[in-house]
Amino acid sequence: MRFAQVHPGRQFVLALDHGEDFFDGLTEFCAAHDIRSGIIPIFVGGFSSARLVGTCEPLTNPEEPLWDDITIETLEALGGGTLAWDQENDRLAPHIHVAAGIKGASADGRVSHLLGATVQFISEIPIIELVNEASGPALTRRPDSSLFNVPLLGFNSGF
Repeated sequence: MRFAQVHPGRQFVLALDHGEDFFDGLTEFCAAHDIRSGIIPIFVGGFSSARLVGTCEPLTNPEEPLWDDITIETLEALGGGTLAWDQENDRLAPHIHVAAGIKGASADGRVSHLLGATVQFISEIPIIELVNEASGPALTRRPDSSLFNVPLLGFNSGF
């Protein structure tokens, strides 16, 4: 178990509009407002297209992370996640999961890690910046070589 005490900083609501790229819009907004760590408690919106972690093939090793992705069209989504700073690449590293219903398939659902999406109509995203007493971003993200290079959440410059 790892933890750090953090405090809410500034709070925003970001509205991404029809046709915008979800991650481009999110990272551009965070860069413009110097947000390096935070949480997205839950967002709502529609996607004309989304890439999610998933496969239709049998898993060779269920213990390993899945790096394959699938593309889903026209869906409504609820999601949330963390915004952490990738210190090695000096960039924001969002970790977002969604539960989405496919509109044209009786709202048949998918739940997974969001890799990319194009907004359909609107996506409304509350963002709560997280801060702590130490200098630097409150949350960091760094791959762990002992766990298949999964980028794990860290705190300040270490775990």
